[in-house]
Amino acid sequence: MLNLVLFGPPGAGKGTQSEKLISKYQLVHVSTGDLFRGHVKNQTELGQKVSQLLADGELVPDAITIAMLEEEVDKNPEAKGFVFDGFPRTVPQAEELDLFLERKGSKIAGVIALDVNQDELTKRIAERHKISGRPDDDAEKLKKRISEYFDKTIHVLPYYEAQGKLNKVNGIGEIETVFNDLCAVIDQY
Repeated sequence: MLNLVLFGPPGAGKGTQSEKLISKYQLVHVSTGDLFRGHVKNQTELGQKVSQLLADGELVPDAITIAMLEEEVDKNPEAKGFVFDGFPRTVPQAEELDLFLERKGSKIAGVIALDVNQDELTKRIAERHKISGRPDDDAEKLKKRISEYFDKTIHVLPYYEAQGKLNKVNGIGEIETVFNDLCAVIDQY
């Protein structure tokens, strides 16, 4: 099973590249952001909890995030693999993901970090906000999300580096060029 973690700050191109990788490698995309939005929209029990936390400006606790993620993986028993996008964000989440996959007889094949500088991120998300109107792309929320990534989330990378699973790919450039660079890394797994 080809399980990948696509890593990078908001606006790095994870969603765009995930779509292309899913198509080429026939993987299932698991985006915690999409899961949160879906549960909130459908007013599930988990969605109601997430909605309240987000309304209060709180981070969603690991237990809720992991429960949503496990539910999504379990919905796809025939999958050839998964692309995890936006997860894990902390070392405890990475450890939980490893344990969960191990219980399923699987593991993370590799972690690919899309390397994009803050100026480029800000420019990309401003464009995306104009097109999609995503509320989490609002300027103030965006600053907080980028800061959260560089202050906290980036510390997950050494966890995977210690396992020999981390690769970095330049996320700036033409979409096809970045995609080809990603495929070159993935094809080594």
